[in-house]
Amino acid sequence: MKVINIHGYHGNPENSAYTALNELKAEIISPYLDYDSETPEKILENLHKLIKENNPDIIVGTSLGGFFATILSVRTNITAILINPALMPFLHLPRLGYTGDIKSYISLFGELVGLNKDKIHTIIGGKDEVIDTHDFTKNLLYNKKFRTVPEGKHSGATLPLKEYFTYVFSNY
Repeated sequence: MKVINIHGYHGNPENSAYTALNELKAEIISPYLDYDSETPEKILENLHKLIKENNPDIIVGTSLGGFFATILSVRTNITAILINPALMPFLHLPRLGYTGDIKSYISLFGELVGLNKDKIHTIIGGKDEVIDTHDFTKNLLYNKKFRTVPEGKHSGATLPLKEYFTYVFSNY
């Protein structure tokens, strides 16, 4: 399974998702993204290049990476696995110290209307201390592939990612 792994804001390419994917012997493309220095449009442009060059089966996105994975799924129709996705980054980023222009995120948010829920798998922590909009996420993305881990927090390390990925891959 070839996977593009998109880390979250101030995260790193070898995050919890990467670790779980690596244990499953997935072929992982996991770029470092500097969300503070690059515009969302430039980040998407770079991720589109990675998709064209690598032809992944699945896109995995954690937190802010989940927002980008969702947009990429809308644009490419590639299956996405979202881990505590920050689907409203224009609300969350300023709380986390982001000083960039959030208007682009608001504009990109409109693309979620084109979402194919059949292409989306979502796992969220019931005790996420960073993203407080999971009710919206659940209303938007709820399907048979949506999983809430009651005691899970924002860190992917608090979620059973290896088991979840195994489930998704076996039903891919």
